[in-house]
Amino acid sequence: MNETIKKQIQDHLNFIYGPETAKSVADKLIKQLIDFSSQQPELGQPANPNDRVTQADSILITYGDQIQEPDKPPLRSLAEVLEANLKGVISSVHILPFYPYSSDDGFSVMDYKAINPGWGDWQDVALLGQNFRLMFDAVINHVSAQGVWFEKFLNGDPQYTDYFIVVDPSIDLSSVTRPRTSPLLTPFETPTGVKHVWTTFSADQVDINYANPDVLLAIIDVLLFYVSQGAEFIRLDAIAYMWKEIGSTCIHLPQVHRIIQLFRTVLDGVAPNVMLITETNVPHLENISYFGNGENEAQMVYNFSLPPLILHTFLTGNATVMQKWAANLEDLPDTATFFNFMASHDGIGVRPVEGLLTTAEVQALGDKTLAHGGRVSYKTNADGSQSPYELNITLFDALSDPNSDEPVELQINRFMASQAIMLAMAGVPGIYVHSLFGSSNDYTGMAETGRARTINRQKWLRGELEAVLANPASRSQQIFQRYGQLLKTRASCPAFHPNGSQQIIGGNLAFFNVMRTSLDGLERVLCLHNVTDHAQFLEIDLSHLLQSDAASDLFTGRMVILEGGVLRMTIEPYGVRWLAA
Repeated sequence: MNETIKKQIQDHLNFIYGPETAKSVADKLIKQLIDFSSQQPELGQPANPNDRVTQADSILITYGDQIQEPDKPPLRSLAEVLEANLKGVISSVHILPFYPYSSDDGFSVMDYKAINPGWGDWQDVALLGQNFRLMFDAVINHVSAQGVWFEKFLNGDPQYTDYFIVVDPSIDLSSVTRPRTSPLLTPFETPTGVKHVWTTFSADQVDINYANPDVLLAIIDVLLFYVSQGAEFIRLDAIAYMWKEIGSTCIHLPQVHRIIQLFRTVLDGVAPNVMLITETNVPHLENISYFGNGENEAQMVYNFSLPPLILHTFLTGNATVMQKWAANLEDLPDTATFFNFMASHDGIGVRPVEGLLTTAEVQALGDKTLAHGGRVSYKTNADGSQSPYELNITLFDALSDPNSDEPVELQINRFMASQAIMLAMAGVPGIYVHSLFGSSNDYTGMAETGRARTINRQKWLRGELEAVLANPASRSQQIFQRYGQLLKTRASCPAFHPNGSQQIIGGNLAFFNVMRTSLDGLERVLCLHNVTDHAQFLEIDLSHLLQSDAASDLFTGRMVILEGGVLRMTIEPYGVRWLAA
């Protein structure tokens, strides 16, 4: 390990713990890393930053037990179905937490290094990794109240006494930012009496105490284990809440950023091709702070403002807000890029559009969600009031009223146009498995769990899914085929490189139009998207953008003539045109 990495580790630890404590922690950590490198020397070879992710990269987001069949571990079923249907279409798979858990569909981890019983084993994960790059979840803000670490805390094991945050319930915690309506402190019986323990997300999800250096070293050991098991991307779940200081908001504190920078330094030292992705469902400027200076923190940040803005765009038929926001997105160095997504296992967060949409516009999104059969989840504010936190609904049903008499073809076109925008933008696309098939709301599952988020978490029997995909008339099969075409087109064109430049072409509220340019500046693609339910005429002077008198439609191969460098065309409802010079 080089001296620069060692010095950076020492500097980070000095900031987090102070020089006196930091020296011994650094010595332990550096030994940990030297041992790891000696066991995994092949992971230490760095690639060009521009090659770590390219236009060929897209990441499928799925549960480990998403596809089930009798007498087979679901992780193996998942690997087989994805190999058969998505090899060469999707490059990577984000398996949502597949560890033993006690609640929240995996996000209350009982044992970080084990596979959920009945789901398979590490060989099944490796099988998936033979055809796809892998993203693992690091659920490291909290652990399960029924897990290994907390059980030892409850039993009075002295090693785990300071693994969790015990607070006197009489202390004023009103300044703490709350993403939920549940109590911040939860009482637990211990050998020395009742202790009130910090639980940001639920009584079953107990926050761990990073003020204890042993916790930090234990978590780094977990991250290195994930790398050894094939993780090329590591998603840092709920990372913004990781450090607590009484009297503060307990979100985005400087120590949080410094710990992520330490993780980055550690991985740069022993596995420089592994990328960190931060999950911070907060307003845009707070969210992008996790890029650090673009070179020292997360390589990818979830683009959380994108889903509610695209939803607003299509529900209003007006791209003005989206155009303005996208035109002002930050330029990033080639060491960082956005993780673009439209849907995930969670709902569509609305905090990320604070300052972008008005209160009335956010309310309209909530009203439309309810009208389309979804739910709205809330958070508690500092004054005790509640406000919308996320919209719980499948993306297809969010965009189209399931009870309307609209033609299915129009609904599919609307859905695909929304996905085309996400795929066209600079960054790496993340595609939730239910978006790949245009799933509807799962009311049965929601009734079984009593949780709003379950509406978007339906699991499938393998035979039923394969039957749907074998039926050309099914909505799911049509969406799946069109999605595949979009992804293959994107992958074949260097203009869509995550770090290629992006220019928003405004001036017409009925369209979201973006020009993408390859890293070498030689290839350009103009992506046109009609966001309305009727045909729209478009006229754009492209003489200074394409330097060509014709363009080719990437989907059909047809030539489009630019008279005097001006594009004039009528595009059908929710039509998509990607035109290459």
